Amino acid sequence: MPVLHNRVSQKELKEKLYKETEPRTTISFYQYHPIQNPQEFRDALYKGMDPLKVFGRIYVAKEGINAQVSVPASNFDALRSFLYSYDFLNCIRLNVAVDDDGKSFWVLKIKVRDKIVADGISDPAFSMEKKGKYVDAEEMNKLLQNEDTIVVDMRNHYEFEVGHFETAIEVPSDTFREQLPMAVDLLKGKKDKNIIMYCTGGIRCEKASAYMLHNGFNNVYHLEGGIINYAKQVKQAGLRSKFIGKNFVFDDRLGERITEDVIAKCHQCGKPADTHTNCKNDACHLLFIQCDECAIKYDGCCTPECQTVFNLPVEEQKKLREGQQNGIMVFNKSKARLRPTIEEMKQMRLSTKAEKP
Repeated sequence: MPVLHNRVSQKELKEKLYKETEPRTTISFYQYHPIQNPQEFRDALYKGMDPLKVFGRIYVAKEGINAQVSVPASNFDALRSFLYSYDFLNCIRLNVAVDDDGKSFWVLKIKVRDKIVADGISDPAFSMEKKGKYVDAEEMNKLLQNEDTIVVDMRNHYEFEVGHFETAIEVPSDTFREQLPMAVDLLKGKKDKNIIMYCTGGIRCEKASAYMLHNGFNNVYHLEGGIINYAKQVKQAGLRSKFIGKNFVFDDRLGERITEDVIAKCHQCGKPADTHTNCKNDACHLLFIQCDECAIKYDGCCTPECQTVFNLPVEEQKKLREGQQNGIMVFNKSKARLRPTIEEMKQMRLSTKAEKP
């Protein structure tokens, strides 16, 4: 029986990726559909994708599939044919990355989860069968001109910070499960307005649209294929993009540029910047925005303290990390914890370490 998981170290795999000469294409796709045996489906996916040298992150659950992967250009058609061989995936939209260097993933990970999007919904009456109406880029732009339209961003704060639709409402939260009831509460008294939900690739806003309908809203829409598909359609149709800035993505790129607008600021010096990075200190890995000048000044670290640790001998760094929960700040920077509270987050980490026996 073939090995259905990777056995090579992450370091070796990443080095191997950067030595590849053939270009790769990064794609994302999802589908809400009942899957009776997620583990069996997961194993079948691995056996079909591994020979095609597909890398990426895929979640499978009883409610469907959510995937972000890259594939060598020469294997793209074969991957598409493999996916289309499943009835519920036949002709599924494959969102091709907007700003792609092909270095997004370096290993294939397929995991079985309770849900493909953690939503916190416990109401047994909730169903994905009743969801909002799809809108494409042209329809989105037209609806945005209507005074009765409210656009809701269903992404986390650090995603919204670097790019969003011009008139979008932010739901200030760290997690999607927190955002759903917050969105309902935020829009109380506006149940007859045109409500458009959007997200990165469509998976969160599709569920959000169903949740809004479940809670009595009448005119609910969601952006088909999310920001990724919107950017593609805008370019093809020659439309003006009403999404400004960068689209944050959860892979090694950390962002796709949609327009040249830089709407965020460096968390260290305050200059215009929208490049996300993880602190180079292995005991930190805080996700934050850093300009080129500060990246040089602080060696890619979030504070002088992390810079000091980063420049210590490797063995000494390892000793300092003993018993510490590393990387707890990765993708964890809500609106309530913006600069200058980087220091507060460092203190929280130190407190966590001190509480350990």
